[in-house]
Amino acid sequence: MKNKWILGACVALLFSQACTAQKKSVPNISETEVARIIKTLSADDKLGRSALKPAEIGLSADFISDEFKKAGLQKFKPLNSYRQSFTVSSIKPLGGKLIVNGTEIVNDNFIVSSASENIEQTTLSNIIKINKGDDFFAKYSEISASENDALVQIDESFKSSFNRLKAFLNRGNMAIDGAKTPTIIYLLSNNDVQSMSLNFKNKISSIPMFNVLGVLPGKSKPNEYVVFSGHYDHLGIIKAVNQDSIANGADDDASGTTAVIELAKYFATKKDNERTLIFVAFTAEEIGGYGSQYFSKQLNPDEVVAMFNIEMIGKESKFGKNNAFITGYEKSNFGEILQKNLEGTTFKFYPDPYPKQNLFYRSDNATLARLGVPAHTISSDQIDTDKLYHSVDDEFESMDITNITEIIKAIAISSGSIVSGKDTPNRVSGVK
Repeated sequence: MKNKWILGACVALLFSQACTAQKKSVPNISETEVARIIKTLSADDKLGRSALKPAEIGLSADFISDEFKKAGLQKFKPLNSYRQSFTVSSIKPLGGKLIVNGTEIVNDNFIVSSASENIEQTTLSNIIKINKGDDFFAKYSEISASENDALVQIDESFKSSFNRLKAFLNRGNMAIDGAKTPTIIYLLSNNDVQSMSLNFKNKISSIPMFNVLGVLPGKSKPNEYVVFSGHYDHLGIIKAVNQDSIANGADDDASGTTAVIELAKYFATKKDNERTLIFVAFTAEEIGGYGSQYFSKQLNPDEVVAMFNIEMIGKESKFGKNNAFITGYEKSNFGEILQKNLEGTTFKFYPDPYPKQNLFYRSDNATLARLGVPAHTISSDQIDTDKLYHSVDDEFESMDITNITEIIKAIAISSGSIVSGKDTPNRVSGVK
């Protein structure tokens, strides 16, 4: 009887061990640490982390740098700190004179988009027409994405759309210093342009900005990069509501930045990444994605294997607990790889349930995605009903810390085969 009991106990023990081995190991990511980081980043003393206020957002940059240093991350070469600094020009049109076919054009019928302070042109630029019946804003998006100077002749049937464009450009624009920025003249006229002369001025002021980067070099594939990112900027000080004017940005995107820091600590402790991991907190996402644009130009996109961009994971998704969604799910097999690695867990990644919101193009993943990188954003925000979005009430107290922690753990597990070099997501194509 004794021997039978021992044999039965052994079988039970072996079965238990086998079952345990089939389960995914749970990453050591604590709710206490998640709460500490997100509470620090979204505190009132961080003043809403406006990218346009270098001294104010610098407080958050210093905090993130300290977290990267404590995690043991290396600096991104050739930088001598965790800050990746660059300068953005703020451009305010002052106006000028445009003469077409020998006749001066009234100010109401033209506007100039340029990063130059003084623009003088007498040579006719490349002429692009927006004809009656065209999709005005689709054409504008295509033209504004070009690097070539142009004169855009707009049919007078688009007068109301032109006025909206003029009002938008007159509020001012921004451009990364050193980037090639074209001069584009927008002219509301049905008359063919034979000759032109332009004299126009802008007021230019420079604003220093900085991403925060840390690196874990890969063991066997150091020249293959996996990026984990979130943006740490928010809106800063906005119109007061109930005497509160600080847009704390706890969910948007202190939650994503917290995930980046926790993932950095997790992989630094594991010390088994075969590919090089770059952890980056982007600036200026809220005002045009200038941080991710600058960052993308410092890398060879062919060497970037995948990008995990994390944005607004502070609240439960429309699908309930233990899940999140991936933007652009259909554009590569990135999501399929992640879900495969989550087998044996209760967590699930869904395709983006808000296609009309165009979220794939509205976050920092878009810049690298346009270059072919399988760059996707992971989120849980119910963007169509989120009343705290871009408000003074997006505060730490509204965060579901358990939700954030579980999503971070899921990203840690699901990214494993990409980090190890076992899986490589498909490149994306056809991204606008």
